[in-house]
Amino acid sequence: MAARLSEKEYMEQLHALWNKTWPKGIARTPQYPHGEVALTEYLRAWAKQRPQRPAVIFYGHVTTYADLDQQSDRFAALLQAKGVRKGDRVAVFLPNCPQFHIVFFGILKLGAIHVPVSPLSRAFELAYELNDTDAEVIVALDQLAATVDQVRGETKLREVIVTSFADVIPAEPSIPTPDSIRTPRLAVPGATDLLPALAAMPVPVPLPPANPNDIAALNYTGGTTGMPKGCVHTQGDMVYTAAANHGISVAADEDSIFLSFFPEFWIAGENFGLIFPLFAGAALVLLARWDAVSTLAAIDKYKVNITAMPVDGAVELMDHPRFKEFDLSSLTQVRVVSFVKKLNPDYRKRWKDLTGTILTEASYGMTETHTSNTFTAGFQDGDFDLISQPIFVGLPVPGAEFKITDFETGELVPFGSEGEIRVRTPSLLKSYWNKPEATAELLVDGWLRTGDIGSIDTDGFLHFLGRRKEMLKVKGMSVFPPEIEALLGQHPAVLGSGVVGRDDPDKGQVPVAFIQLKPEAIGTKPEDIRAWCAERMAVYKVPEVRIITALPMTATGKVKKQELDVKTPAAS
Repeated sequence: MAARLSEKEYMEQLHALWNKTWPKGIARTPQYPHGEVALTEYLRAWAKQRPQRPAVIFYGHVTTYADLDQQSDRFAALLQAKGVRKGDRVAVFLPNCPQFHIVFFGILKLGAIHVPVSPLSRAFELAYELNDTDAEVIVALDQLAATVDQVRGETKLREVIVTSFADVIPAEPSIPTPDSIRTPRLAVPGATDLLPALAAMPVPVPLPPANPNDIAALNYTGGTTGMPKGCVHTQGDMVYTAAANHGISVAADEDSIFLSFFPEFWIAGENFGLIFPLFAGAALVLLARWDAVSTLAAIDKYKVNITAMPVDGAVELMDHPRFKEFDLSSLTQVRVVSFVKKLNPDYRKRWKDLTGTILTEASYGMTETHTSNTFTAGFQDGDFDLISQPIFVGLPVPGAEFKITDFETGELVPFGSEGEIRVRTPSLLKSYWNKPEATAELLVDGWLRTGDIGSIDTDGFLHFLGRRKEMLKVKGMSVFPPEIEALLGQHPAVLGSGVVGRDDPDKGQVPVAFIQLKPEAIGTKPEDIRAWCAERMAVYKVPEVRIITALPMTATGKVKKQELDVKTPAAS
């Protein structure tokens, strides 16, 4: 196909390919159990139909759909009483807990705007988001109140609402519970205590249904280059994302039981914890954070059938000495995300042999698109998805579209050629908050410029090669760090790796692999790993190897590559 095809002709050819390769039995349109209405109306519908169905199970503490509906109504009323109006921003500085769900749906019912802030944020990062959004009200964990106090003088905060793990952790939890969340309540002078305040509220009259097209959330990008940007998303974006994955990437119904530990301030955690289970009327077993034994025990006790985790988590479970103590036979769908470790045929076979289920890569996406924009379900036979390299991310979910263009000119490139991935989807951000220049630069004619390098092959499948800013040129040859990281993940001594480039006067750039070793492999020499790589990849891709004690990680499990120092040449 010539690159000079019009966009209309290009998309017609793509749609024909997608129709041809679409897996049998997978829906071709978004699925809406209660129609294209606000997400809060899904909560009301399930609360009416199945009021006593658990919505959130947290170490034995159960919040039913009726509870969640009523408590979020009360929280909306509490915000109103504190002067919050439609369109006002409300910061949420919480780890995973049932209160997060109450607060999230209360904000959305009021028509205010949810501003999630990572609970790992330092004062500078918290102040940045508060000032960027002009948030005047914050809901925070009691253990994070000291950070809030540090920024009060430099922000517009006028109301602090606090809550505690101690309010919801049972005296005798139903599953092993990390010590970090079994802590006594902290007194926070001058703050409103959330759950007692809700209990004291008069029974509110439910608010009118929210408009799905109104701004509902400002989801901040990771900020790996410059300060994070707030992506403007609506409830319509949330509901479409759920509908486009419902029965397609995630097959769920009102009898399903999810388990999630993904941080709910993060867009993937928002989807998999706050949105997808509720959209389906399912129960969610929520963990405050990743813990191998808690995860195994929760799957066993609650007969979880749907969960997601990084590939690293699946490997940790399989390697755990207590793995065989737990019954995982209830599992039917396990979605994984390749961050540090990458999914490969060996991991998949081992998991299948142990559990009977198939590890399936979750999706390609980003905060700007509410993520979950592709699916790989239906392409696991013969490990087709894993051997279709470079990285196979499947087909677009119903309603989403991709194209590949030249980075400089924006012209379409032929199928099979590399270029910039551009995406168009109903869940596309409406703008970057308060950043018209960035909005104009990256949103072009309804398409998002992702900055990612990819290709669409002659069967219509999307392949992801990496971020453009990460691509290396070694003697004129393109080298993609994710490909090297995927191979290093198969080395028996490597716990995780991050590959970045170092300028070189002869080669232009050389790849440098920063490697964290498994505890039992401490002492492995860099030259041994390099020799192992040399047997498995083209010579220009073989990286310098630097062993480090620990990789710098983000709160969502990605390597902070900007903190890997390549200035000093490796001794090896």
